[in-house]
Amino acid sequence: MKNIRTILEESTNGVCYNSYKYCADEELRVPTLSYEESQTFSIFKDRYGEIDTSLKKTKDVSKLALTLSEQEPLFRYFLDGSRRAYKVDDIEINKRIFPIMAGQIGVACCERLSPRNFKCKALDNDLVMSLPSEANPEIRNANLFFNNLKDKINSVERVKRTGLNFSKILSYSSKQTNSTEDSKYEHLGIATIQDEMINSEKKIISDLTTKNHLNECCYLIKDGSLQYRPQKTSDIKELAKIKNNYRWVIGVSKLFNPEFSKDKSGKSNAAALANLQLYHRTPAFMFQHDREKWSFLGDYTYSVWYVRIREKSRTESPFAGIVKVEKILITEEEIQRGIDSELVDILTANIINERNPVCYGKDSRWANHLYPVYLTERFLKSKYLSDIHFLNLF
Repeated sequence: MKNIRTILEESTNGVCYNSYKYCADEELRVPTLSYEESQTFSIFKDRYGEIDTSLKKTKDVSKLALTLSEQEPLFRYFLDGSRRAYKVDDIEINKRIFPIMAGQIGVACCERLSPRNFKCKALDNDLVMSLPSEANPEIRNANLFFNNLKDKINSVERVKRTGLNFSKILSYSSKQTNSTEDSKYEHLGIATIQDEMINSEKKIISDLTTKNHLNECCYLIKDGSLQYRPQKTSDIKELAKIKNNYRWVIGVSKLFNPEFSKDKSGKSNAAALANLQLYHRTPAFMFQHDREKWSFLGDYTYSVWYVRIREKSRTESPFAGIVKVEKILITEEEIQRGIDSELVDILTANIINERNPVCYGKDSRWANHLYPVYLTERFLKSKYLSDIHFLNLF
């Protein structure tokens, strides 16, 4: 009886080694700072991320948050995307050894209609594999080859018996790599799975925008950064679409590198951030992708600021309880002058009002969690197959 290994060997003219299978994710077991966050953008020293240029210190938003707590919340939709990556085998192709990577991709968007009515608005749950580009013996017609391979894998009896389907076979570059960590074949395979997850996030937000679900009264919080990098240098039109789709979207990051926080002179503001008072926000700064890497993107800029949502004395570190907020600047006026400071205050106040209930004891990142985002994340993870179940497909 054919299994996935034999299908791969026949289709690629390769040899599988029946290597040890394992989950390749490095999940955080304890709360920590994201020291490894890569700096893909630079600060504008001559421009602010908000119109009020007189704001030099932090700003107390507690009174506004209290006032807005009696009104309808600004945030109606909550988006979370995650993936689990696995190494499922090694394959020899043309006398070279490559890892076979696979993954579960999940993206969920939940809608809050009322405090007691919180439901799933959209869900993408996909199984994928990632193979080296050299797996295609025909060289040309790569899309056709990997689509046909996907159909063959889905016809395997073990896969059919579970009622599951692989949605796509991805490919990573099989060019010779140097010894740097990020260029390892395993990491290249994981990167393709990550990119596929990001594409799912974009599709859901695009769909919400097309159906006019997002507007000035109904914002969406995306868990994590909005700093999407282009996957190809020809994706300028795609990024222009993202700009428009993300008009009513903000990104809220639980983990961040405190050294990333800069003052107007470009110096680290980490010490001041550690002393940020409860319900205070920093001034908003304007950032852009690193011009040397992404110069073809033009003025693809962000407004970024920080807010403390938990009492420092109640958390395990001075940076726990602080979240980073990002918003893509859309109009030419925003790019030149920044966001209206009143909007920054309103967004911040509404974020503060999302801090409760608290998921203390349920998640080690409780101090940085917004509860609706936590619920969305829990719902999404409940849809995953167990690691053992997934690995037994191979």
